[in-house]
Amino acid sequence: MSKPLVHAVLLLALSPLARAQHGPPPAPAAPITASERHAVIEALAAQVQAHYVFPEAGAKLAAALRAREASGAYAGDGDTAVFGKHLDQDLRTLGDDGHFNVRYDPELATQASGASEPPLPDAEDIARGRSEMAQIWFGLGGIERLPGNVGYIEVRGFGPTELVADVLSAAITVVQGSDALIIDLRRNNGGTPQTVAHLMSHFFPVGDQRHLNDIYSRNDDSTQQFWTNPSVMPRYTKPVYVLTSARTFSGGEEFAYDMQTQKRATLVGETTGGGSNPGEMYPLAHGFAAFIPHSRSINPVTRTNWEHAGVKPDIAVPAAEARKAAHIAALERLVSMATDREVKADQEAALAKLRAGIVDAPVYTPRH
Repeated sequence: MSKPLVHAVLLLALSPLARAQHGPPPAPAAPITASERHAVIEALAAQVQAHYVFPEAGAKLAAALRAREASGAYAGDGDTAVFGKHLDQDLRTLGDDGHFNVRYDPELATQASGASEPPLPDAEDIARGRSEMAQIWFGLGGIERLPGNVGYIEVRGFGPTELVADVLSAAITVVQGSDALIIDLRRNNGGTPQTVAHLMSHFFPVGDQRHLNDIYSRNDDSTQQFWTNPSVMPRYTKPVYVLTSARTFSGGEEFAYDMQTQKRATLVGETTGGGSNPGEMYPLAHGFAAFIPHSRSINPVTRTNWEHAGVKPDIAVPAAEARKAAHIAALERLVSMATDREVKADQEAALAKLRAGIVDAPVYTPRH
């Protein structure tokens, strides 16, 4: 699973994170012939059979895809857009794995794993990668100081660690003075496990090193462990609340699941999407590429993962109400712990307004 900066930078513009937030439009549709469709399906079946993390399931899926073609299911798909969408839907449905994905994108197909090795990046390539991440705010959606001195950070994705780690650490520095913190993952579709571990490292005291997750890879029959990083600073040891939705997926789910199993956060919102099998893009034929999960997560606490089941919140509310619910829960906890009369009064006032739905309008007139 671990990728050097070389690949992280060169594939950055093609990553799900960048595409989801600020990516280029889909490649224009092009006509496709029956023989070209056949070549794409054969390549897909072969890649699934060779790389899907569950070999037996991969063999069955490959056979099912070939059977779909033999039945004439794709005979009416005359262009790459229609065929790609059809094949993408069938792959996810037949494979019963939300990580499966098929795209028509000739540029992506040439960069995908298994294609010819790209050249080593130079300083310009790295700067371009950093610039692309900057355009999507390095995966951040916003930072706020909520009433009652509760911090809030929205994390929409976990980009390449080499390019986003310093910004995530800076975000924790910004909210370090808050008395409780809300991490919003409701629009988080995932990213790299190394970056998940980096962000999590901020939430345990110095010297408290935690084993967060293992990822088994079928490709090389290896297991990589992920631990908190002892050198990551600053540390935030106050109460943490994590917001989830049905859209929260993959690496977003890992962060929520690991924080929950380590008993470091209270999860608020909806059960997540249920995708725990990481993978990467593989080239097919005629400009198509497919994301195939070649690995699976193994949590060191539960010895399982969140595949299909999703991550279940501790406080279940509709996603649209999760921020308010977490804010209330945080203030209730802070009020119960407060020892300073002025601080407690401020938190109680904030809690009363929040419950009543009162939002103070900003005041722009001079104080007298």
